[in-house]
Amino acid sequence: MRPALKLSLSLLLLAGCAPTAITAPAPVAIAAPAGASGGLDQAMERRIAGIVAGMTLEQKVGQITQPDVRFITPDEVRQYYIGTVLNGGGAWPDMDKHATVAEWAAWSDAFADAALATDMPVKIPLLWGVDAVHGHNNVSGATIFPHNIGLGAANDPDLIERIGRATARQVRATGITWTFAPTLAIGENRRWGRTYESWSSDPALVRRYGEAMVRGLQGELTGDGDVLASAKHYLGDGGTFNGVDQGQTRATREDLLTRHGAGYLGALDAGVQTVMISYSSWYDTAAGQDHGKMHGNRDLIAGHLKGELGFDGLVVSDWNGIEQVPGCAKDHCPQAVNAGIDVFMVPEDWRAFIANTVADVREGRIPEARIDDAVTRILRVKMRSGLFDRPAAASALTGRADALNAADLAREAVRKAVVLLKNDNAALPLQAGRKVLVVGASADSLSNQTGGWSLTWQGTENTNADFATGQTLLAALREALGADNVVYSIDGAGIDVSGFDAVVAVLGETPYAEYNGDVRFPTPVQHSLQHPGDLAALQAVAGKGVPVVTVLYSGRPAYANDLINLSDAFVAAFLPGTEGAGLADVLVGGAYDFTGRLSFAWPGSACSTGEGADDVVQFARGYGLSYAHPASVDRLPLPPTPRTCEG
Repeated sequence: MRPALKLSLSLLLLAGCAPTAITAPAPVAIAAPAGASGGLDQAMERRIAGIVAGMTLEQKVGQITQPDVRFITPDEVRQYYIGTVLNGGGAWPDMDKHATVAEWAAWSDAFADAALATDMPVKIPLLWGVDAVHGHNNVSGATIFPHNIGLGAANDPDLIERIGRATARQVRATGITWTFAPTLAIGENRRWGRTYESWSSDPALVRRYGEAMVRGLQGELTGDGDVLASAKHYLGDGGTFNGVDQGQTRATREDLLTRHGAGYLGALDAGVQTVMISYSSWYDTAAGQDHGKMHGNRDLIAGHLKGELGFDGLVVSDWNGIEQVPGCAKDHCPQAVNAGIDVFMVPEDWRAFIANTVADVREGRIPEARIDDAVTRILRVKMRSGLFDRPAAASALTGRADALNAADLAREAVRKAVVLLKNDNAALPLQAGRKVLVVGASADSLSNQTGGWSLTWQGTENTNADFATGQTLLAALREALGADNVVYSIDGAGIDVSGFDAVVAVLGETPYAEYNGDVRFPTPVQHSLQHPGDLAALQAVAGKGVPVVTVLYSGRPAYANDLINLSDAFVAAFLPGTEGAGLADVLVGGAYDFTGRLSFAWPGSACSTGEGADDVVQFARGYGLSYAHPASVDRLPLPPTPRTCEG
């Protein structure tokens, strides 16, 4: 795939709604990022070397092992010298989705205390990692920000840095000091179920955002509101063939490093301390060579990342990612250790991993020097983050419920992260005091509004009541327009539309994370095919002489020409998070204008999935209307939707 032509907004508006020609961007130059290694602190390095020299092999392997907290107890952390744990999506204290911040803090503190109760000569503090990818999204009551795809439309690195700072405060409130974010993928195919985790198809924007987010999350690394960031997923996760999650990225080495690696250059410039490896694999199209799974790629991990780019932090695997390396299993993978991974996310099979890795060293399959290097990097990151000097629980934010609240910032982010694709006949803004009919199942669904990685891993199995904060768009419209002026119908059936001044149809995908969101080739990718109820609700209210404003929640650029044609105004809201009031701000009154611009090309057919030469692009990257700069959108073409996209 190749990205779309960078056009000025004026050119995009002149283009109207015609399919847009696209060209490739200039490559991003590779250079060792300034922040990749700020120069090692020699006193710290001597201290680390002394600790490593005094450790047994079992203690070292314990440090590189990362179980999930659902499968290990604090006492086992002490017994096995565990260096890091994680809580995966849907893991909460006592498995209570509504656990309080104080309960989270007590839970993390119990594990931290256990790590300091070993019989080691030097006690080594514990690292706890969590997927806080759009706010501290696993925690009830935490403000949830828009997903990356929407934030990309804001084109505002300062906003991204402020979101990073707010997220770090939320994480520290629960006693945790490491988040597995940001995702730096260059999303190339909207079939991919993690497209929403990509900021843009533009490597330059991803690089700027990667730097900003890492600076926001990490701060100076030692402050009460600082957490470790993790640049992920290294490398090429957004470029897999046909958008298959965990699939094969087919690219030249230059394209892999310059295009897909652009975000890592920004993150390293900001001094990111951890990097997570991708489930995907790489096929070198220039050399005709299959390099296999990234988890086993020594050339790119030890060679490029640690060598050429000078990264001196730690490299962590993804959840059971080592088992996908040929010849490996969930609990055994000397190839991945030798490739340069330092921390192994082995959630359930951690005991066997420890035993197998110890045996690999003793039997010569893994040099002990490689284990020493991994432990050195882990200790370096722990020292840089201040854990050796001050426990995580000592933060002034620990246990503070108010630290979870970032509603004002998230509301601002929502306003900036939505894109106005159409606004004919001045259907927007809505005016206070007018009667409005709201239709669509997504209008009153915080699950659809927040998407995946929200309270649970997939973002499913949640009700509005599970979100202890936030507001649906329906509630926000009632507040902005007056509750008596808003009538809600899920499907619009049997409603006399003529009694209203406007209709707002809120349509959306249902939540997913990772591979559950894939639309596998050759299935056409058209919103109304995947969600026919949305089309039916819109058809029930369209064409009745009353302006129809459609708001679409989606984790990908959605082929929706049929929906757009049925609408007088159309807003791409992506996945805005908990603060529906930010949407109401731009929909009602006109006090706030639309400033968001597409960070991906918007498709013009059901089988167009990216920005390649054969794709039909309806709205190019950079397109977006506003109240200040309106433009008419003619009726969009409706090419026949084939049964399959083959041929």
